[in-house]
Amino acid sequence: MKAQVQKQKRSRPRKRKSVIRPWLLLFRLMMLGIAAGVLWVGYMLWLINGYSAKESYPPADAGIVLGAALWNDRPSPALKERLDAALALLEDGTVKTLVLSGGHGGRSSTLSEAEGMRNYLLEKGAPEDKLLLETKATSTFQNLVYSRDLAEEQGLRTFLVITHDYHASRAGEIANYAKIETVGVAGVKSRVLNEFYNDSREVLAYTKWKLDWLTMTLGLRSPDSML
Repeated sequence: MKAQVQKQKRSRPRKRKSVIRPWLLLFRLMMLGIAAGVLWVGYMLWLINGYSAKESYPPADAGIVLGAALWNDRPSPALKERLDAALALLEDGTVKTLVLSGGHGGRSSTLSEAEGMRNYLLEKGAPEDKLLLETKATSTFQNLVYSRDLAEEQGLRTFLVITHDYHASRAGEIANYAKIETVGVAGVKSRVLNEFYNDSREVLAYTKWKLDWLTMTLGLRSPDSML
């Protein structure tokens, strides 16, 4: 009987002391952060690559051409792609006017992006009276807001945004937030840009826009601070 009691005592499970392991908690938080980051990047890429260009667009008073870098006062190969698409839309009557938007063209340029774009289009035969220049913008938000304000001074009210396809989704979101009356975003498929580089860069830019949108929506930041 005594041996049986001793056996029962020995068979009782011992209570383990809970030990806090900071390194394990830190590891789990890191894994959670990495998983969240991967999901976010996937979501951004889904938005970026979810855009598909149309064969035609509804007529608009003006096409807003979003600027890009100049190379020695000349449009870069990528910017030429946007301008060629914009000129085609002007010539077929989809837009009545082009608003060329962009501030300083870069280190190697003395012109604004808008001025460089105008010179290129004039060489291509575009009528000068159909080109409006917005020369202050340094961001997509500014491109769109400043261009709208400039165009509305000329009685233009509806817009088609012209850019590259990887940039189209973000540009459309910004235009909607700024309450710009757009008929759509014409996104050009590039033959000269590195797709991986531009998608990676756009993920960062899109993330910044989402943060800007959140802070403005929550009233933590004024939209005027973006201008």
